[in-house]
Parts: sequence; structure tokens; C-alpha cells
Amino acid sequence: MTLTSPGGAPTGPTRSDEHMEPTAPVLLRPADTVGDDDTAYLDRLLADAPADDRDLEAHVAFAHRHGAGFPLPGAGRTALRWEALASLGAHGLQLARTVEPHTDALAVLAEADQQAVAGATWGVYAAEAPGARLDATPTGDHWSLTGDKAWCSLADHVTHALVTAWAGETRGLFQVDLRQSSVVTDEAPWVSRGLADVRSTGLRCDAAVAYPVGAPGWYLERDGFAHGGAGVAAVWYGAAVALSRRLAQPGGREPDQVLLMHRGAVEADLHAARTVLADAADAIDRGIAGGPAGVLVAGRARLVVADCCERVLTRVEHALGPQPLVAEERHAARVADLRTYLRQHHAERDAAALGRLLTTAAASSTGTPGTGDGAP
Repeated sequence: MTLTSPGGAPTGPTRSDEHMEPTAPVLLRPADTVGDDDTAYLDRLLADAPADDRDLEAHVAFAHRHGAGFPLPGAGRTALRWEALASLGAHGLQLARTVEPHTDALAVLAEADQQAVAGATWGVYAAEAPGARLDATPTGDHWSLTGDKAWCSLADHVTHALVTAWAGETRGLFQVDLRQSSVVTDEAPWVSRGLADVRSTGLRCDAAVAYPVGAPGWYLERDGFAHGGAGVAAVWYGAAVALSRRLAQPGGREPDQVLLMHRGAVEADLHAARTVLADAADAIDRGIAGGPAGVLVAGRARLVVADCCERVLTRVEHALGPQPLVAEERHAARVADLRTYLRQHHAERDAAALGRLLTTAAASSTGTPGTGDGAP
């Protein structure tokens, strides 16, 4: 069977770099409102980004080089922070998947008013899985962690992690040096075609030395928890922008009506995603995205961006047909990576959680934390 393009021509062999899009920053703000310093920062970031999206050692080194200079959320720089994440997401999702948790850990430590360990590279492990429990016990001048932690991305590549563990019936956050002998990674299979090199493992701790970050319960209750989730959505958005750039290069043939229709629909979806991210960043910087209102602002952004990305994936595939999926390494990897990365979003369950938040708030004396017109 011969695969054909949407225009009917057979799909011959194509070099994987034939449709390499130009490296360009991904902005949330109108270009004419972005200052020269911000533009120069994004350009420097992309200029130093590793060309090989499978070189994890280079990715970790890049995260270490640039992590301390990443804009912290709030104080007027949230949009720039998310533009940096989106730009890296457009460059390569395995790079962005490495950088995002490192910069998130540094933001968490800054929010807790704690210094990061010099020279450390970071993961953030807060997921809970059936049959895996990590317990924390105070022991002299530190805490001791014992048990199992699931879904620890890049645990075999980074030096340190912020890890949630149970202190009685409350979850606390702890910083852990992953190089100590009392911390080992498991050999769980990682068969994913997306983010194939950014492997998640389990951790097994046996009285591992750890130090608390904030009070018990602080990590999940702080405003920055929701804000960080919206930052992940900025990475997804950047990947969707990169796919739209490929859609603008239909392979030397005249675009037909179907391809034009998909380009128009993708632009509308990206505009909606860009707008909700920019609005969320503005709300965070203005200090009006705390508590339940912040959960709504961030959750709404994640939902809009995730839905946008899923539609973009489908439209790009329908518009371009199988050729780029089977003949262009970078495009095929981006599609697979984004599909896997999007599963950090819990789809209908996260939409239900937003609905529950609105319903609970409406039943309380404080009223709803948000309105249908998009105001936080």
C-alpha cells in the first residue's frame, strides 16, 4: 500500500530536517508590548538550547545553567517566565520537560524563603500512586524518609528532588539528595513512544535523609501550586505553536481548502490558549489569583490549553496526512511527545474538579471565585 498526501500525491522519502521551522520565541503578549530586554533574554535562551532533543545530559546541564536566571512567578514577570517555557516547548519537549521541574523547584524554594543547594539539579515528585507510600519521620536535625514514591521523572539524571511524603495524615514537602545510598530507583518499564528518553521511575527510600520545605501541608495549599500547573500548560502551548509552524509549510504544494480551513481553526485555538495564559499571568502578577480564585484561574488555563493542543494535534494530522509522521523525525517526535505530556492533564476529571470548585463556592457565603466573563 502506498501512503498518499492529502493532495493525492505519493509520499516519497523526505529528510527529517526538510521542514525545520525557524527558531523563534513564543510570546503570550503582543510583540509590540514586549521589551527589548525580554526579547533578548528569550533569544539567548533559544540560542543556547541543545540541538539534539534526546541528549538528556545536555538538557540537565542547560537547566542548571539557566535555572537561576529564570523569571520567578509574580512580581510582574510571570508572562516572561511562561514565554520562556513555551519557547523551550516549541524547541523540543524533552528539553522543556527537563527544564520545567528544575525551575519549578527553584520557585518553590524561593516561595519558602529557602536557599537551593549549590550546583544541584532538581526534580519535583508529588504524585501519589496506589500501593506506593512514602513516610516522613523527624529524626534529630533532619527527617527520615522510608517507603516508595512513584512517577519520579529523571530521577536517574538529577541530583536532588523536592518530594512529598506523609507526616502522619498530612503530606509535607522535603528536599532530598538522590545520590545517597538510601535512595534507589526501581527498574519499572518505560515503553512510552512519547518523551521516550525522559524516563519516569519509582524511588525506594530506606531512612533517607531529608529536610522539610515549609510546614506540613504547605506545598499543596500554597498559591504557587496552582500557578506552577499553569506553567506546564505554557510548555504544551509552545509545542502546539511549533506544530502550527509545520502546518504553514505544506511541502511545496498549493494549500487546498481543507488545509486552509485547518490553518484558520488552529489559529483560533492558539489565540484562545494564548489569551487565557496571558490573562492568568496578569492575574498572578496583580495578586488576585490566590486561594480558590487562583485554583480557578490556573485550572481554567490548563483546561483551555490542553483542549487547544488536542485539537491542534488532530487538525495538523488531518491537514498534512501521514507523510510527516512517517518521514520527519522531529515532527513525529513532537506529536508523540505532546500526546504523552498532555496526559499530565487529567482531562474530564480536571474539568469536573473546576465544576466542583464553582459549585462549592456558589453554595458558600463568599460566592463564586470566578465569573463567566473570564474575570478572576
